[in-house]
Amino acid sequence: MGTTALPPHRLYYLHNFVRALDWLRTRYADVLGAPEQDFIARFAQLPEPAQALLVRLVMRRGPWFRAGKLAYEEIGDIHAAAAPLLALGWLDAATPMDLTELFALHTHREVAALFAAPGPHPALPKSQTKAALLQALQPHHTAAQPYRQWHPASTEAVWRVAEHVIALCTRLRLMFFGNLHQNWSEFVLADLGLFQYEVVPFDAQSRAFQCRADVDHYLALHALRQALDDGAERVPLLAAAVQATSPNPWLERRRAKLLMRLGQACEKAADWPLAEQAYAHSQHPGARHRRIRVHERMARHADALALALQAQAAPESDEESQRLARMLPRLHRAAGVQAGAVPHSKKPARQAVAQQVTQTLTLPRTDPATSVEWALRQHWHTDEAPVFYTENALINSLFGLLCWPAVFAPLPGAFFHPFQGAPADLNAPDFVERRAALFAECLLALEDGRYRALIRERFASKHGRQSPHVFWGVLSEPLLELALHCIPAAHLRLFFERLLQAPVAHRSGLPDLVRFWPTRPAEQRYELVEVKGPGDKLQDNQIRWLQYCHAHGLPASVCHVRWQDAPGMEPLMGATAA
Repeated sequence: MGTTALPPHRLYYLHNFVRALDWLRTRYADVLGAPEQDFIARFAQLPEPAQALLVRLVMRRGPWFRAGKLAYEEIGDIHAAAAPLLALGWLDAATPMDLTELFALHTHREVAALFAAPGPHPALPKSQTKAALLQALQPHHTAAQPYRQWHPASTEAVWRVAEHVIALCTRLRLMFFGNLHQNWSEFVLADLGLFQYEVVPFDAQSRAFQCRADVDHYLALHALRQALDDGAERVPLLAAAVQATSPNPWLERRRAKLLMRLGQACEKAADWPLAEQAYAHSQHPGARHRRIRVHERMARHADALALALQAQAAPESDEESQRLARMLPRLHRAAGVQAGAVPHSKKPARQAVAQQVTQTLTLPRTDPATSVEWALRQHWHTDEAPVFYTENALINSLFGLLCWPAVFAPLPGAFFHPFQGAPADLNAPDFVERRAALFAECLLALEDGRYRALIRERFASKHGRQSPHVFWGVLSEPLLELALHCIPAAHLRLFFERLLQAPVAHRSGLPDLVRFWPTRPAEQRYELVEVKGPGDKLQDNQIRWLQYCHAHGLPASVCHVRWQDAPGMEPLMGATAA
């Protein structure tokens, strides 16, 4: 498949769909089964209007469609276009529909008129809303029936795309994108230039699924997730999820996430034993912490303490370490461990960070709609000392630009199709390890001084392309130049090294504002400032970043802002603004 944009065309959506089918036929010949191969072959033989109509309907929300509402100039006669699809059984007019589906096809006025005549239901007030009307009628119309029986007087054709065709198209979409959250509109957005993607070279073996069983497994996990969202019984769901193991590490991560969500659903229902089982089978980050909490809720204090000590010996992340530091004193007490046997606990993280706070300000509230971050930014900002509200955007963007070649390296299992804004394994435990040499080469530019030119060049050449770290809407050229001028290379390396510890988890929690002092040669310095308004507290990920900055000599602080019109406000800290 080429990467050049198609010229505007009235059948652009059909051409895109055909491009995807060609791509799949080329790259997935050994994975496509007889049903998919038959569908692709039969689709190619259809008249163009029939092809276009099917793609239109597959892309729309259904399942039912009224012919009178389908008006596409490029297709022409809708009934003529539908005839070949009806002959193949890909469109269906006879399947029974339930009352909810009938209501979805019609306006409030239409369904009110349809059920105005006496029937197997009570008299209906004309003032009822459509939702109330449906609720009133449902107890009296529980059986599904063909549309003609619901509406005998109608002369309009009503069709639905056959379920097996929807399932086939869903399977093909999954194979193409490697997920089900992307859809065929990605082609259109790319063709229009609304989304731009990095061009990553990959060979015919670069694909999301290596065998048919992988596709089946993904769809099975997706069905379990959908059943969970729909409120299905949790016991059989858990049994199915526990059994749905796969040798594919990527699919195992999806299963672990499903088990995590199932455990959370059980917690919400106060089903502690089932929640404990779900977390025990899940390797998803955070599942072990949730399991410790469930042990506590079940008064299994010895089990909670044992698991917490096991986690403390080999924490999965900084986040888990932080949580354990708060939990262990409580767990020791609950388990009856003698005070002398309890290890000395460090000062709570929030208190330790509070001692690093260097600024407390009282500002006039000029506009109630102005956030505390913007108010402080406006208060501090001058031409000589500009201030930007960047939150996570600046440090992440500098990292993303410098390390662009490593992030978008065409490694196996990373890129499957031309519409990926990030490698598929970004959240995998070995993401950085697999690219260690590439990241090391990128960071080397911080040592020899090449980093400024590289970042500037990529800011220009990659501008607007999707990236998991670059915030194009925030990163302006003036901001970029100030950052390159005022932030030392050694500090950038420290920021980037922490991002590399957890490229997804550590993207958030960075301070809100960045202050620059670029004009005085003796300074050329900067500061990151986390802003907190009245009643605001530091979040855990913010505490972790502030602790890291403090430990490594990176200028970062917290500024508590109070409003002048707030009565009885006393400073939180003794320090004032520098």
